[in-house]
Amino acid sequence: MTEFDPKLVPIRPAATVMLIADRPDLQIFMLKRHANTVFAGGMWVFPGGGVDPEDRQTRFNQTNIDELDAHSSSLLELEPGGLAYYIAAIRESFEESGILFAHRNEEQQLIDLSNNKTRAHFDSLRGQLNSRQTNFRDILRSEALTPALSWLHPVARWVTPLGSPKRFDARFFIAGMPANQTPIHDDGELVKSAWMRPDDILAACDQEKMVLMSPTLRMVRSLAFFTSAQEVLQAVSHELSYERVRVCSEHGTLVVPGEQGYDQGSEDIETGWIRLRPGQT
Repeated sequence: MTEFDPKLVPIRPAATVMLIADRPDLQIFMLKRHANTVFAGGMWVFPGGGVDPEDRQTRFNQTNIDELDAHSSSLLELEPGGLAYYIAAIRESFEESGILFAHRNEEQQLIDLSNNKTRAHFDSLRGQLNSRQTNFRDILRSEALTPALSWLHPVARWVTPLGSPKRFDARFFIAGMPANQTPIHDDGELVKSAWMRPDDILAACDQEKMVLMSPTLRMVRSLAFFTSAQEVLQAVSHELSYERVRVCSEHGTLVVPGEQGYDQGSEDIETGWIRLRPGQT
């Protein structure tokens, strides 16, 4: 393995999307990363990845880009630049799961991928995007698409601890699953995908049948407090302030305000803030 100085690893901005749906009970779309990937190899994750420079330059058929960026930045508690995280989240969802949070410029409904011909066309665009034969900006322009920013709800921020060969300052979003689309892994970096109940994921982790990064596990644990996707989306619409996550000194688990061990928990092990918390409903 190549040696590296952990103190010199840059922290890259990133975005990830927690896709949820009632099937018929609350479930999360999970992806398994290829074992040979540098970051989180073999682990189960949500669709997501780094914010690319092009995400900051992406323009679409909107005249109020500055206003959209200001609103996005406010929701993320950022200075200007928040819109890039939303664009990255939408792009990564399309790349990794095939879900496209966008609508035709003249319409308000998300793009319908239930038609076989339309699906094949966008599968081709997805393949070109993943192979870097095109970029997301050009797809938006050529297909007359506008990103559906309102479908994404920011719920957490996590910074990868010192020691990893790759570090991210990641914004976590929640989105309801579009009724006219079907998610599937890219069969490259991601080798498996599944809809799973939060409690089943937690049980599989306890039995060492699944491996999740600690922030991913914490977000699943928070979702386990809810009974439906509608309940989750209603809760996040309150846009509560972000609260610092702590590590319970007794059990070593990540805890949020209102959970046992939070008041005595440590803040110098994991760096994260979350607004998806018990009692939000």
